[in-house]
Amino acid sequence: MTTITPTTCCYCGVGCGMLVESDGERIVGVRGDPAHPANHGRLCSKGMTLPLTAQSLAGRVLMPEMRASRDAGRAPVTWDAALEAVASRFADVIRHHGPDAVAFYVSGQLLTEDYYVFNKLAKGLVRTNNIDTNSRLCMSSAVSAYKMALGADGPPTCYDDLDAARTVIFAGSNMAYAHPVLFRRLEAAKAADPSIRWIVVDPRRTDTAAMADLHLPIVPGTDVALFHGMLHHLIWEGRIDRGYIEAHTEGFDALKQTLRAYAPQLVADICGIEESALRQAADWFGESPAALSLYCMGLNQSSHGTQKNLALIHLHLATGQIGRAGAGPFSLTGQPNAMGGREVGALATMLAAHREIGNAAHRAEIEQLWGVTSLSDKPGLPAVEMFDAVRDGRVKAIWIACTNPVHSMPDSARVREALANAEFVVVQEAFHQTDTVPYADVLLPAASWGEKAGTVTNSERRISRVRAAVAAPGAARADWWIASEAARRLAPKLGVSPEPFSFSSIEAIFDEHRALTVGRDLDIGGIDYALLDARGPQQWPFPAGAAQGAPRRYEDGVFATPDGRARFHAFDYQPVAEPINARHPLRLITGRLRDQWHGMSRTGRIGQSFEHAPDPSLTMHPGDAARRGLRAGDLVRLSSRRGERVLTLAVSDDVASGTVFVAMHWSGQFLGGGGVNDTTTGVVDPYSKQPELKHAAVRVDPLTLPWRVAAVRRGDALRLHAAVQPLLAERRFAAVRLEGDDRLVVTVADDQPDTEWLERLHTALALPRDASLLEYRDARRAMTKRVAWRETLIDGVLVAGSEADVTGSASLLARVREALPWTRARHAVFAADSGPTAPRDRTVCQCNSVTASSIDAAIAAGADVGQLKATLGCGTVCGSCLPELQRMCAASALSCAPASTSMATSAA
Repeated sequence: MTTITPTTCCYCGVGCGMLVESDGERIVGVRGDPAHPANHGRLCSKGMTLPLTAQSLAGRVLMPEMRASRDAGRAPVTWDAALEAVASRFADVIRHHGPDAVAFYVSGQLLTEDYYVFNKLAKGLVRTNNIDTNSRLCMSSAVSAYKMALGADGPPTCYDDLDAARTVIFAGSNMAYAHPVLFRRLEAAKAADPSIRWIVVDPRRTDTAAMADLHLPIVPGTDVALFHGMLHHLIWEGRIDRGYIEAHTEGFDALKQTLRAYAPQLVADICGIEESALRQAADWFGESPAALSLYCMGLNQSSHGTQKNLALIHLHLATGQIGRAGAGPFSLTGQPNAMGGREVGALATMLAAHREIGNAAHRAEIEQLWGVTSLSDKPGLPAVEMFDAVRDGRVKAIWIACTNPVHSMPDSARVREALANAEFVVVQEAFHQTDTVPYADVLLPAASWGEKAGTVTNSERRISRVRAAVAAPGAARADWWIASEAARRLAPKLGVSPEPFSFSSIEAIFDEHRALTVGRDLDIGGIDYALLDARGPQQWPFPAGAAQGAPRRYEDGVFATPDGRARFHAFDYQPVAEPINARHPLRLITGRLRDQWHGMSRTGRIGQSFEHAPDPSLTMHPGDAARRGLRAGDLVRLSSRRGERVLTLAVSDDVASGTVFVAMHWSGQFLGGGGVNDTTTGVVDPYSKQPELKHAAVRVDPLTLPWRVAAVRRGDALRLHAAVQPLLAERRFAAVRLEGDDRLVVTVADDQPDTEWLERLHTALALPRDASLLEYRDARRAMTKRVAWRETLIDGVLVAGSEADVTGSASLLARVREALPWTRARHAVFAADSGPTAPRDRTVCQCNSVTASSIDAAIAAGADVGQLKATLGCGTVCGSCLPELQRMCAASALSCAPASTSMATSAA
């Protein structure tokens, strides 16, 4: 019998409500919850495919594991043994080196209750503030700016503002990819009222930028100069709200003095845009009845991210575009519960419920509520500093939960060195296949999406219940249970009572958390599980006795500062941390793919996620590629002052000359050696401590790797992937991806043949070594072709040799995908259909498997987006492909237009 369980998505911070279908043991389907106010039934491509990621237990961590020494393998153990080992080792380090010799690194994908217990464990039991979260890499600059400008963390806006805004600025956010469900609301509003204006600030022409009324392709890192220039223009034109400034803010005069140096012409030169475009953006913002700004990692992941956020907030304060419908600065949260982590204070630089570590009264309040004494008044180590401290031995033991820092942290070679140097590493994880798991001395199996219960808070401050649809498999347990059980064992070893960690239920944890918020700016004293069950998700602040939460903050013009006034801050534009030079002449920017998530530990479990962007690539402007003698498909070496990565070249004028783009998702599980963060810099923002992941100075060089290997194997793709992945790092270039429901694709390039490695790959792919394998070998050319059969079907192909050998075997490799019976003599397979095959047809619409070629053909026949939806079905389910459909239609119209018309359209 099918059971329907309401829960929420585990990806971005939109907090989409879901109805999960399960058969009692497995999740079998999902649909958007039409009653949930965050998404009203909509889901994106990632959310739609969540059930597929949960159908197989291959790769799941199902038992605690431990190893006796670093050179030994981990072996399964009981929970008692694992938790006792963790408690004993942490207690030993604390006794000998003090509480600050241990650290906790947790995740924006934990539930609020999980977060709460970890924070209480670190700060209340261990007495260290060395607990940070991967939200440091995501939202900390937004937090710093909100606090500095408005007095408290938390967006002053809500999702209804997406419908009410008349001018929208997207700043450093490819919202069409990163927050597609919310983007659908903006599309609908603009379709209903074409006078709504969109301004996109982004160095790339993303899908979001392609739909804009005005795209400002600024030089990476020049956002502060742009916003200063816009405000300079608004002041000059008299389009600021002086009454609002005088009644509700302070510090404007000092900022105005600073802005004298930011005349639009000068700023346009700094930003690399037209002066008229800057003035147009400022005019549209200033004259709009409701201006909304939506921003994300492009502003936050910067060595000056706080100032970028502040400069944008200044535009809202100076024009009174805040605290009313359709207006305000709206930071889009990157993870499903980054907001919840900030609420409970699970960051190295804050205490629970937006309290401050350095405030003695705040510490006393927490001590009283927790029943503890002597909370540390020393700020903890934020993420980059934390791993530096592990690397140099100041931190001896670290507990990592639900995150993958070896992939996600900047300058990732330093993180690998840190974990290799640590005395004791605990990793709490649902999946074996992450770059961090190999460093675990103790591996703790955690429950995952669909198996957990608790709450999350989304980008608009809305708290939702999360309910488990199925039981966690094997010995996997909820994150809060693992943390509290470890705390109960650790407490006696530190001479304190374990009673504060004897939680009777998840609800008891939430009730303790909400008690800490009473009287604070995020007061949720009026929210409990019963209310959430009866009335659905609720926004904070929601104090006891209130009828409902506040959709917007600061509607009365009173801010969360001591005097109730918002603050302007005067500062100058500063360039990126790492300028380009002759040795590293290109600007690297990083970002997201549409259908992948973070390090792909979940989305990488299904072939559908690779259909839109199958290969790890570097995108370069056509002119830059031509000057270097490079063509699309070539292998190139991307290098910075810290490391290098070999990637496949893609050529597109979506990136400006002098700039290259690499997606951040490709981890060492799918790309030999690791991802792009081997090249990024660990320089951090001085206020938020968030690193500059979005920019690094790099060079790109051609690379000749004559030995090539290609393989396609049918079978249990997840198990095949687990077997092949350890081999990837041994090659100069190696990439692996899942394809369809049951295939693994491997691509390799290197300087010279390695027959021993090739045999290990053969074994990892579970290719037979009996009569069901047919082999053709040319020793003189070091070329090998192997075909595995399952009755009349070609079940696997492995080709090694020159680039021409692999290219010429494309049709043979494709036969594994086609799964058509072979009716001729087996040995004829090497001669039949030899030569290149048609290029792989990229899937644009994942939901209905609609390919680019079929869409191009329909457009050539005169179809517009509406007709594409009606005839092909693309864009009719989750809608994530709609921006690309519009781009494809627009590109076709532009290419078919007469030259003069085309130029006019382009100029417009």
